[in-house]
Amino acid sequence: MNVLVFDIETIPDLDGGRRIYDLQGLDDKDTASALFNIRRQETGNEFLRLHLQRIVAISVVLRSTAGIKVWSLGDEGSTEKELIERFFDGIERFSPQLVSWNGGGFDLPVLHYRAMLHGVTAARYWETGDNDTSFRYNNYLSRYHYRHLDLMDVLAMFSGRANAPLDQIATLLGFPGKMGMSGGKVFEAFQGGNLKGIRDYCETDVLNTWLVYLRFQLMRGHLDEPGYAAEIQMLRDWLKAEKLPHFDEFLAAWPESA
Repeated sequence: MNVLVFDIETIPDLDGGRRIYDLQGLDDKDTASALFNIRRQETGNEFLRLHLQRIVAISVVLRSTAGIKVWSLGDEGSTEKELIERFFDGIERFSPQLVSWNGGGFDLPVLHYRAMLHGVTAARYWETGDNDTSFRYNNYLSRYHYRHLDLMDVLAMFSGRANAPLDQIATLLGFPGKMGMSGGKVFEAFQGGNLKGIRDYCETDVLNTWLVYLRFQLMRGHLDEPGYAAEIQMLRDWLKAEKLPHFDEFLAAWPESA
């Protein structure tokens, strides 16, 4: 089965916030301030509810029989709807195993709300066995199935008390971790017109997730030491061949000795 590691980056949905909270007439800056203030009064922090997270980047690692590839869906001019359609079209065509870090707690619920907003159809993703019996006991929706593997959730034994940040786990294992940006800086980068920087950052996040997934596969005996080493070398070779600055920085932060 093809393996697709994915990650999304989001910003506040200002238009949606205006509709929900009757903020018509406010410019983007004042709308954002109002939304953050409302959320802060509700919870003590500014992290908006998931249905008010607008997707601006979806990055993936695809491991298939053809090798490995890392990229961001669409381009810098793609709409949110187009990004979501590309994500679910890939599932529709290839039914890959999905791998994420906190995908069940964040990425997929956001994708659900935003797909519904834009009228995106994703029949294969929502299959639970009515039309394909192979999905009855292994589908994308069940928390305890591996067709979508939320690494954070599984490693924590499905206990929120044991959850850990991807950055810290990746760094602990000798991988680069977050580089130059964090989720909290995405909105600022977007406001500054740096969508490319957001997409590059998202790609390094899925690279870290893929590397943690490989270590997980080694731990559970689905890879042996030579197989694990081969996967690591394949990724290093691919990143070197791409000759992109953010991949070069990733490699520089991940020396061969690691």
